Amino acid sequence: MTGPSTGAAGVDPGDTVDVLVIGAGVTGIYQLRRAREAGFSVTLLEAADGPGGVWHWNRYPGARFDSESWSYGFLFSEELWQEWEWSEQYAGQPEIEGYFEFVLDRCDMRRSIEFGARVTSVVFDEATGTSTVGTADGRTWRARHVVAASGNLSVPFIPAIEGRDRFRGPQHHTGLWPKTPVDFRGKRVAQIGTGSSGVQIVPAIADEVANLTVYQMNADWVTPLNNRPIPPEEQADLKARFAEIVAALDASPSGFMHTPIGRKSVEDTREQWQEVFEQMWNSSGFRKLTESYFDLLFNPEVNAAWCDYMAAKIRSIVADPVTAERLIPKDSGYGGRRPPFGTGYFEAYNNPNVDLVSLRETPILRITETGIETGEGHREYDVIIWATGYDFGTGALNRLGVRGRDGLPLEEHWADGPHTYLGIMTAGFPNFFFPGGPHGAQGNNPRYAGDQVDYVMDVLLHAREHGQDVVEVDEAAEEKWTTMMNDSSRMSSFLDSSYFYGANIPGKPVRQLLNPTGRPTLRKLMARDAEAGFPALTFTKVQVPAV
Repeated sequence: MTGPSTGAAGVDPGDTVDVLVIGAGVTGIYQLRRAREAGFSVTLLEAADGPGGVWHWNRYPGARFDSESWSYGFLFSEELWQEWEWSEQYAGQPEIEGYFEFVLDRCDMRRSIEFGARVTSVVFDEATGTSTVGTADGRTWRARHVVAASGNLSVPFIPAIEGRDRFRGPQHHTGLWPKTPVDFRGKRVAQIGTGSSGVQIVPAIADEVANLTVYQMNADWVTPLNNRPIPPEEQADLKARFAEIVAALDASPSGFMHTPIGRKSVEDTREQWQEVFEQMWNSSGFRKLTESYFDLLFNPEVNAAWCDYMAAKIRSIVADPVTAERLIPKDSGYGGRRPPFGTGYFEAYNNPNVDLVSLRETPILRITETGIETGEGHREYDVIIWATGYDFGTGALNRLGVRGRDGLPLEEHWADGPHTYLGIMTAGFPNFFFPGGPHGAQGNNPRYAGDQVDYVMDVLLHAREHGQDVVEVDEAAEEKWTTMMNDSSRMSSFLDSSYFYGANIPGKPVRQLLNPTGRPTLRKLMARDAEAGFPALTFTKVQVPAV
């Protein structure tokens, strides 16, 4: 076996590291912090050349948070909180990436991280109770426990359209954007996709390109992000209330520090509905979901009224009535898909060099060497942008080459969809954890994933205290949690045609990938499990053969 390189990983060749973390996004960095703090030897492997995960790769123009910046960051250190100042309520990608770099330096984490290490295999050895982890460049590590913090949005998806490889110009997916800025000046640009990333990039490049054609499959209920700078007095207030804010975020069901209006729509008149809708439209980010009527997503009458309100807003903003109608969803109410938040998105279509093509009306037939052909004819382009989403939930985990007991491939175990316990473990794969993966979150991801990391640490500490080497989850517990996730889909407003069910990936089983029961249920079960000594888990000690 080839041992890990010394230096950044800080482990001598041939050694077994206690915890090996995959991914240097927000979840992986927090897992590294917790494991090191607890005295475990730990190495983190990251495919990229820097930290941030999705915020490293998504560096397209206009990329930014749609969760409040300070609610997304780390809460484990008041010193970090006091030293870092977010410039905007919803920070842009360069600032976000800078924040992760700051955290690594301030917490001396780089010595435990190996960048440029793309994991391609995680193979469990039953004789030793350890896993051998291999990377694309041929290096291997041996680890007692593997924590895959590989993220839900780390495998970009590009549809298999005829001729895609023939296009002569540059093509870029928003989730694999190059570090070198793309020059759009005077270019003819095609953008395929109008989800959260597509909505951000359109207004960011509209004034720079010669022309921009946006190819839209599904219209989404885009509402204003309403971003703004954070003034000095608010900065001071945030710093002064660190403990209060941490407590509030820890207790928040959504992971946001938002205050619901506290009533159902039936308690108000139709006139009052309009007042609330105006407040929602002018509110920032996810507050449109979390600070509205309790029944907004599940009462068809108030949901339809809110959609009528948004449709009227779109018609009032977009000058061309045909384009306006194409931008108004006709197949879903609000919350049927993940709602994007934009800044100047609808306004961009009033620019004479920006136009919209509905792929429902005129599907793409093929991509040529010089452009895109639809039923309406051929258009020539210099650049193609793919804003076509991700293989959400299971995509990254199924590509890690994970092999459990008897060499069982994870992708085979999950052939009909993910089977998990608490969205953290899966039966038949000992010492393998995946906080931030499928069946975990339905809200502010870092807060959910942080809860899961804390549970992983409780498990690892329990195993160490009791001298146990191997931990795995019982199949019955896995089945119970997985069944609850699938049966709870009725608690979610998301359509099963959305990427939250994997429906955007051809051939992928359509299964629940979120946790519709929410954060309170997850936290209650994790706490109950820990207090009872982890009855759903089996802990064993590896028997070393006598010499």
